[in-house]
Amino acid sequence: MTEATSGSRYLEFKYGWKVVVASAVGIALGMSPLPFYTIGVFQISYTAEFGWSRGMVLLGLTVFTLCAVPLAPTIGNLADRFGVRRVVLLAIPGLSIGLMAMALNNGSYPLYLTLWGLLAILGIGTLPITFTRAVNRWFHDCRGLALGCALIGTGLAGWAAIKLVGWLIPLVGWRWAYVCLGAVPMLIAFPIVYFLFFDVDDERVQDKVAALKRERSTPVTLMPGGLTLSEAFRDWRLWLLIYAFLPISFVIAGPIPGIVDIMMSKEFTRAEAITLGSIVPFAVFFGRLIGGYLIDKIWAPLVSMVILSLPMVFCYLLRLDDPGFYTIALANISLGFAAGVEYDLLAFLVSRYFGLKAYSSIYGVIYVVFALGAGFAPGLYGFSADRFGDYDFILGIALLATPLFTVPLLALGRYREYPPEDDPPAIASQ
Repeated sequence: MTEATSGSRYLEFKYGWKVVVASAVGIALGMSPLPFYTIGVFQISYTAEFGWSRGMVLLGLTVFTLCAVPLAPTIGNLADRFGVRRVVLLAIPGLSIGLMAMALNNGSYPLYLTLWGLLAILGIGTLPITFTRAVNRWFHDCRGLALGCALIGTGLAGWAAIKLVGWLIPLVGWRWAYVCLGAVPMLIAFPIVYFLFFDVDDERVQDKVAALKRERSTPVTLMPGGLTLSEAFRDWRLWLLIYAFLPISFVIAGPIPGIVDIMMSKEFTRAEAITLGSIVPFAVFFGRLIGGYLIDKIWAPLVSMVILSLPMVFCYLLRLDDPGFYTIALANISLGFAAGVEYDLLAFLVSRYFGLKAYSSIYGVIYVVFALGAGFAPGLYGFSADRFGDYDFILGIALLATPLFTVPLLALGRYREYPPEDDPPAIASQ
């Protein structure tokens, strides 16, 4: 590493650490981790009170996805046009309202699915689509590590949310557990994002931006260049990412929402299942940090192929007869580590191969594909378990399919650099 490069990295964190911290909190307490990690714990209550099957409960995530999918590119476009700060400050209260509204379920299955759709609509702006745009623009030389730090909170939040909900449900019931869960983004994430989260074109940080421009050697992200959305659609690399990340999301995201039930299917007690399940989001924490560091040091497609293949370990070990506690713990670590890098890798690859000019819009398109896999997969896992009595069949399919979609990422080739354009006008105070 050259002295210049080392100094540049120091400077990027010197001026951009606040946006990383705010993004970490905002994403961690956003729409991506909170409903996703906790549904498996709530599933037990739904089944006990309403008699719903695993597949019926997890189908809520499919509805959640179908409502989020058409909105993701729109949110990305709004972030590109009007600034990510406006979007996220409106979305965080919406997410809190949506989570609290889940407590209104009275046993009506149509109402249950409707509430999942409402949650997606109200909280869509808290997805990484918005936050990672600002992180990408503040960081260049250490972009991978910055993205990893920004996304690191999803694992910790998922782990904490599982523990919190698991503690609250026996204490106050599942409805009040949803109310408490919904209060968290508004009470914690909103004030932190309000005071710390600013993109580089916000007038309130122009003194820091000017200082960074003077001191750094590569001010590319301050004057973003790159492909437009229409140009990206004509680039084969976009379609390769779509081809890869759709099934990858199926493999990674499919088991996680129902992880507690999967553990119980291996004859662990409820307490043991919650403990084992909480390993997954805890491993996400290390996946974010280590993965972000690696993609700054090593060619990202190679890192992607290796780490995104780790769920094969999970699938293999879960299909063993009578796997022990520590065997399952190892399996969950492998799954969580892979889940810890998927968003980081996607954000990094989009920025390196398509630039930052229309980053949020392009990321939004690929996120739609990723979300489709993540949204439909849990329901398919649940229905497969309902049909066959366990998860072995669906895990076997995931085991065999994974290499077919991770290896082609190597075809992405060398990173591309885009010449900077004129400085965008500063966004006015809000």
